Amino acid sequence: MTPTKLIVLIAFLRDEDGNLQPAFEPREMPSEDRARHEARMMAATGKYAGVIAWSREAHPDVGEYGPPDVLFQHGEVPEME
Repeated sequence: MTPTKLIVLIAFLRDEDGNLQPAFEPREMPSEDRARHEARMMAATGKYAGVIAWSREAHPDVGEYGPPDVLFQHGEVPEME
């Protein structure tokens, strides 16, 4: 089966202890351009400690995922696996 490209956007807030927490569930985006645009808009609000948009090749039927390719990153985000 041919790989699928996953394109994801997520933002983070700091909790009361100062730890980064997801602001919402990761959002799958329809295109890399849209992911970059949305991430830039979110970063510009100043509401989030960090915002990241990334993509990766995936074979979800067998649980294989390629390395992430960061499309946009602003502020503090956890290390990607």
